Amino acid sequence: MTTTTTMTPSPTTAGSDFAVLSRRITNAGLMRRRPAYYIFRLSVVTLMFLGGWTAFFVIGSSWWQLLTAVFLAVTFAQVALVAHDLAHRQVFRTRRPSEVAGLLAGNLGVGMSYGWWMDKHTRHHNNPNHDDLDPDVAPEVLVWATESAAGRRGLKGFITRHQAALFFPLLTLLAVSLKVSSVKALRNGTVKRRGVESALLILHAVGYLAALLVVLSPLQAIAFLLLHQALFGVYLGMTFAPNHKGMPHPTGAEDYLRKQVLTSRNVRGGWLTDAALGGLNYQIEHHLFPGMPTPNLRKAQPIVQAYCAEIGVAYEQTSLVASYRQALQHLHEVGAPARAEHAAR
Repeated sequence: MTTTTTMTPSPTTAGSDFAVLSRRITNAGLMRRRPAYYIFRLSVVTLMFLGGWTAFFVIGSSWWQLLTAVFLAVTFAQVALVAHDLAHRQVFRTRRPSEVAGLLAGNLGVGMSYGWWMDKHTRHHNNPNHDDLDPDVAPEVLVWATESAAGRRGLKGFITRHQAALFFPLLTLLAVSLKVSSVKALRNGTVKRRGVESALLILHAVGYLAALLVVLSPLQAIAFLLLHQALFGVYLGMTFAPNHKGMPHPTGAEDYLRKQVLTSRNVRGGWLTDAALGGLNYQIEHHLFPGMPTPNLRKAQPIVQAYCAEIGVAYEQTSLVASYRQALQHLHEVGAPARAEHAAR
């Protein structure tokens, strides 16, 4: 049974490059809590969630509910982004309230095991883009390392050969994948609070399906479920895809600062980008300081960028569209061995 409950950077020596940067960030007051921001953000997301389901019951049996499905897909993704901040203890300083709120947002709110995701995400933060240690780049449906592409057969081989073109269509299945992985984690003991998490996931599933079956006709219920879950997956996947995909894969010998900076990519944008991506567009700053409150990431960005230039560390920042283009190009290049192997048969 293994669950990690904190997401903190690895220890560094007093004279390390990261220690110097950390002192500058701390002296600028950017690690301080932002309670007013999170009261506002949690209130908005809660109102979106309650308002979306209120509209669902008020509208009743109607094909206009497909618009409600779109709105709730956006809302579910925002709830998941809040759960992300809770896991990093950006909202509450202590473990207990963070865990309780995380279980409500993750398990009850969107139907995803908070404990499973937290364990997976912690391992990602500890070794981003590492071929063997980062679960986010492990070869599953998609392959992110060239050496994993060869030798695939059947449906997996077809997907690998065409994975760049299939990337966004496959995101429509992400919400289902999260639920399946959650159930597997509960069954194999990865999750610490199995009873509580199972009960909340069951309550979410029963309430969600009951609402659809009671309010909508059978065809409307199927259409709502497919559209809602597909768009939820696409939106959630699009918030994480620009962050590391197509960036270098480390050897494991890098120090903390370089391991986090060189594997991450920032996305330029204004307040709308910040809100849509939940602050994950400042991926470099977030990986260096995972406990930093989201609104402080924008203020930390010029400090981190200037310091990276000072010590000669490459700092990647691009537009949102360019970030997707780079990720898709990487997927296409990784699939080259599979295409060559298939052509030779």
